[in-house]
Amino acid sequence: MKRHSIVFTAPGRAELQTSEMAEPELKRDEVLLETECTLVSPGTERACLLGLAGGEFPKYLGYSAVAKVLRAGEEAGFLPGERVAVYHSMHTSRLVKQTQDLVRIDDDALPAHTAVFAIVAAMGLQGVRKARPEFGESLAVMGLGLLGLFAVRCAYLNGLFPLIAIDYNRRRRELALAFGADAAFSPDEPDLAEKIRSLTGGKGADVVVEVTGNPEALNGALDFTAPFGRVTLTGCSRTPTHELDFYHKVHRPGISIIGAHNMARPLHDARPGNWTMREDMALLLRLFSAGRIRTESLLNVVASPADAPVIFERITRGDPELLGVIFDWKSFAER
Repeated sequence: MKRHSIVFTAPGRAELQTSEMAEPELKRDEVLLETECTLVSPGTERACLLGLAGGEFPKYLGYSAVAKVLRAGEEAGFLPGERVAVYHSMHTSRLVKQTQDLVRIDDDALPAHTAVFAIVAAMGLQGVRKARPEFGESLAVMGLGLLGLFAVRCAYLNGLFPLIAIDYNRRRRELALAFGADAAFSPDEPDLAEKIRSLTGGKGADVVVEVTGNPEALNGALDFTAPFGRVTLTGCSRTPTHELDFYHKVHRPGISIIGAHNMARPLHDARPGNWTMREDMALLLRLFSAGRIRTESLLNVVASPADAPVIFERITRGDPELLGVIFDWKSFAER
């Protein structure tokens, strides 16, 4: 059978390629999937496409998918025809995955273009969870891409107040306010730290979720973190932060800096503040179905996989208007 895949063939170059895929012999915990749609993570995939994240070309990237089960191994626990959310799926029409990367979509009425956000939403959610926030604490989110916007919404549902959102992009600040933020600022807002302290009774934010990955953003975050507050490093900082006054900004005020990379999770046994990826994904799918989190405003491009070169060219340019980008694979399923 034929398989269609988006491939990063060289720095800055993405192509749609077609290959023959032999009928796979599945292991006991493996599933053969037919992809319905995949979601792009602009920040991570841009870094990989430009070679900023290391690794050799060609690269077969991907982040999130919704797919239909075609066949399953005898211990997989899935049946043909069931829909699943797929963690770290490639941008491809068919693939084999282990069951540890799959979560069943129980709601048949949940659109694939909504369900596919469960993976990236779980990454934003864990950035909030790992700070162990309490109802009524203040929280600021720095960086309002997909992860940051989902962090805002999850913090709102968790009773954080006031909830502050920070990003250069005006449209993303507006989305954050619609998602429940009480105030939204640009990072270059004059006297930003003072304004945040004013909103929080003079002390600063109890929790800061840093999602930009900018190596200097931590310095800015510490300027408005409350004494004994927590900062979760949720974005991927791929270059070092060269100057940080740990004594005055961390030691003296008793700040906790928490590594919140999404891969730093328990695989099976969850613990407070550290749920498994599958548990978070399943929760978010239920919240989507209940209408507690709505994704329509985050989706601005639904593209054919054939348009991958154009889409990824816009991503390499850092197009700020690209937020939620979905490749729809249904039209390729029978080719």
